[in-house]
Amino acid sequence: MKTILEKLFKHYKLTAEEAEHILKEIASGKYNNAQIASFLTVFNMRPIRVEELKGFRKALLDLAIPVDLSAYETIDMCGTGGDGKNTFNISTLASFVVAGAGYKVAKHGNYGVSSVSGSSNVLEALGYEFTNDEKTLQQQIETANITFLHAPKFHPAMASVAPVRRELKMKTFFNMLGPIVNPSRPNHQLAGVFSLELARLYHYLFQEEKGKKYAVIYGLSGYDEISLTDDFVLKNNKGEHLLKPEDLGLSRIAPEEIFGGNTVEEAVEIFKKILSGKGTEAQNNVVCANAAMAISLMKKEEEDFSTCFEESKESLLTGKALKSLQLITG
Repeated sequence: MKTILEKLFKHYKLTAEEAEHILKEIASGKYNNAQIASFLTVFNMRPIRVEELKGFRKALLDLAIPVDLSAYETIDMCGTGGDGKNTFNISTLASFVVAGAGYKVAKHGNYGVSSVSGSSNVLEALGYEFTNDEKTLQQQIETANITFLHAPKFHPAMASVAPVRRELKMKTFFNMLGPIVNPSRPNHQLAGVFSLELARLYHYLFQEEKGKKYAVIYGLSGYDEISLTDDFVLKNNKGEHLLKPEDLGLSRIAPEEIFGGNTVEEAVEIFKKILSGKGTEAQNNVVCANAAMAISLMKKEEEDFSTCFEESKESLLTGKALKSLQLITG
């Protein structure tokens, strides 16, 4: 580790092979918390390079407990977190909306690190039991159109860095990796990121995956989703686009309208209220905008955004999205 740290402190970058090797060594428990913290914080002081991200990603996927969901056309909807905005759980809610609309979702997620409540915090509070049992996950996909892949259940490599991440209480490159290390390797992906540079890196990585349909979202105010508070960058199979909420046929909203609460308990109450169809217009529109973007990726033929948005709204307001949650939480 000392050699690697000295190299990084001199502003050298790692090759994909070096990045893969060092992360596998960290996962093996070879290094202490101080060494791991030093390594993690380097990438908060300078942009991570695409070769480094590629190497870290390969290490985590190689070490992951695999799950086979290839019998289904699935999509993952996952943000990096780390945007510091403390919104309610938009991508998780949107995932249930997509499932309620009849599409298969393999949602990858974890506990919140830099926000009050991550997707795992909310689902655990609602009674979902985390598992890596393949048959259970497949059964959930069959009956509810959605399953949840709690990252620590599939990525033993993360266990060695979890205490350090909790103590640092800031985003690290593990936030960057979350959406791109889904162990089921879905062939559709809606990924939100906290920086324009990371959007570029994701775009590059996804382009290398044959047959992958994807959309990478970065809100210009720093949100890792379509927040409707400002313009956003969309990078997908067709290129790069700068869009306004008005381009989606939706009005802009204020940041406080998507506040996620100060505690996990508050976050859960907001989640339940919205999924029960009792959210505000701003909350519903944000959830359905993200769900509609995901649904558009699942379509065999291209459909305009408004059609996908109405499909999302119908799923949310008629209780179909809530039913998908009930089917996996009992």
